[in-house]
Amino acid sequence: MTEFLNVDGGTIAYEVSGEGPLVVLAPGIGNSRSAYRFVAPRLVAAGYRVAVTDIRGAGESSAQWPAYSRTDIAGDLLALIRHLGGPAVLVGHSISGGAATIAAAQAPELISGVVELAPFTRAQSFSLGDLGNARYRKGMLKMVGTMLGSLSSWKGYLDVAYPGRKPADWDTDLAAVDAMLREPGRMKALQKMTQTSPADAGAQLGNVRCPVLIVEGTLDPDWADPQAEGAAIVTAMPAGLARLEMIDGAGHYMHAQFPDETVALMLTFLQATARA
Repeated sequence: MTEFLNVDGGTIAYEVSGEGPLVVLAPGIGNSRSAYRFVAPRLVAAGYRVAVTDIRGAGESSAQWPAYSRTDIAGDLLALIRHLGGPAVLVGHSISGGAATIAAAQAPELISGVVELAPFTRAQSFSLGDLGNARYRKGMLKMVGTMLGSLSSWKGYLDVAYPGRKPADWDTDLAAVDAMLREPGRMKALQKMTQTSPADAGAQLGNVRCPVLIVEGTLDPDWADPQAEGAAIVTAMPAGLARLEMIDGAGHYMHAQFPDETVALMLTFLQATARA
């Protein structure tokens, strides 16, 4: 059942199921909370209280906001955790991975652990040599179109971001994404999110104090070398705090493409970090 939380600037939609230590799941840009449709039931079955939220601009949350930075998203996530009675393990995908970093640094009493799935958590560098990587080149070109406001480019990016096998409900899910982004204000919100910088999250990497799990897909089109990106995030955090895991064959959406492997990594992490 969808519930709503009023925060400064708009309304955040979320739903909660299960009993046990709290785990909050936040999707990336251009996705609703249904991005975790294969993950949330598995975590509930494993004994966790799972809150899945729509980030600002997407899903059933308000479409129009003053800003869409990772710092803004982090504030929404912290408000939700306070409302639900933390602490929580915070799981963030892509832009929400960066937001989770900020949230953990700003309110360590509310965050017992962080899982970052294919996170945009550092300012990105670009090399002409990276364009020799066809996967990266295709993803970047589609993302440039998305930054210019093209819905077809975004759907083209999603096709590249799910290399190889796609979820069994791929057509249905893509149609739902299309319908959501045709709602007033939502494509503009996505466009603005693509234009934000992860520098605010990068500035907080050294201030995180809880355990962190970084998960990258070996075929993620957002980086020419996803493993190097994940390793750089780990290195930027205090020594011994974070670890990197790779999922072979996964793109940017490992939680929908390889849910069994993703959840297995998460459960091992949760057993050591989640607190009731």
